[in-house]
Amino acid sequence: MSLEMFQVDAFTDRAFAGNPAAVCLLPEPRDAEFLQRVALEMNLSETAFLVRRPRAEDGYDLRWFTPKVEIQLCGHATLASAHVLWESGRLAAAEPARFHTASGLLTCENKDRWIHMDFPAKPIEPAGEVPAELIAALGLEPVTVGRNVFDYLVEVASEAEVRAASPDHGLLKTVPVRGVIVTARATTAPYDIVSRFFAPGSGIDEDPVTGSAHCCLGPFWSARLGKDEILAYQASARGGSLRVRTNGDRVALIGQAVTVLRGSLLAR
Repeated sequence: MSLEMFQVDAFTDRAFAGNPAAVCLLPEPRDAEFLQRVALEMNLSETAFLVRRPRAEDGYDLRWFTPKVEIQLCGHATLASAHVLWESGRLAAAEPARFHTASGLLTCENKDRWIHMDFPAKPIEPAGEVPAELIAALGLEPVTVGRNVFDYLVEVASEAEVRAASPDHGLLKTVPVRGVIVTARATTAPYDIVSRFFAPGSGIDEDPVTGSAHCCLGPFWSARLGKDEILAYQASARGGSLRVRTNGDRVALIGQAVTVLRGSLLAR
């Protein structure tokens, strides 16, 4: 029996933009080795694997894999997963999507063609001693450097610096961290902030649009801008945008998605 597969562009309202994720619907759990092989075959920044729980109201178990490793939190592949469940009729449009993950229960709601995801906030703390390799690899002059459980956050002085950044990915790979967020206030309307996300240590030189990074960017910029909700643009080559609303220890990531491929995985 084949497995249903989808490819979805997340954090965009048009195809061939945003961040592509593969979504695989499994009838039963599979071992990590199989899931990792599938993710490598898909060769996207993340592949999401969904297994329905015995009681429909309990939702789905959800895991995420890059082509190299399993990760603990992923925004765009969660957005893509919820989009697939609604679009395929597995969930009614008014029914929330509930995902049980390594980062706890994540819920998504479909509101006026926007997907609202309830995620844990991952605020930064002072980074302490910053690895020299980090700054050398980025080739940027930081205004602020902080770190959370997943990533370094490097604030720079201008949007132009964010867009022009060209890291040494080989050197950045030596920094013991999931990824590095580079960010600045936006000068391009209508956005409040811009960012980019580099994660060569996780097998991804640059992620096009990173939901989990905005679990950090939301609290960071909301405090500085005095706004509960910000409009964010991730300035990768594909580009993508999302609204980020910070509420205490939770963050709402709000975006759109477009299905670009449907098919079957024949190798099981």
